[in-house]
Amino acid sequence: MDMPFSSTGARLTRLWRHFWHDETDTRRCLPAAALTRLTERVRLSEAGHRGQIRLCVESSLPVAAVWAGMTPRARALDRFAHLGVWDTETNVGVLIYLLLADRAVEIVADRGLRQRVSEAQWAALAQQMGQAFAGGQFEAGLLAAVDAVDALLRQEVPRQPGEAQDNELPDAPLLT
Repeated sequence: MDMPFSSTGARLTRLWRHFWHDETDTRRCLPAAALTRLTERVRLSEAGHRGQIRLCVESSLPVAAVWAGMTPRARALDRFAHLGVWDTETNVGVLIYLLLADRAVEIVADRGLRQRVSEAQWAALAQQMGQAFAGGQFEAGLLAAVDAVDALLRQEVPRQPGEAQDNELPDAPLLT
């Protein structure tokens, strides 16, 4: 979901949005009880497949990044690397990323899933999440996203009976 931020007016409007959003907005959209439910949903999901799911919700980007025109996709790729989602043993990590100031959703999957799940499938999931977020349903949108990613991972990289469950990434959403 890369968005064009080329005109000066669009850049200034976006800059203003990012300047005023902070972690308080993130906590208001996802209170403690919602975070607990999301953490549990990720934990339960990972019991059924070899993948690792990481949720990251950012209120806004740094002002310099906004002014430079960083897209939500570029930021999601940055978070994917920074959070080590790419570094799971079987290369089947998935980042579900939400940028509140832009109401942008991105899903980034590791290389072990690229041959198995098409970019179109990931984009369709992100679009479904975007519809929920447009209506202010942040928890519901993230829960649905975890469920949809879970279904894909159970199909493509199922956990075999008796296979150990290594939890390589935190299950709790990262809020910034």
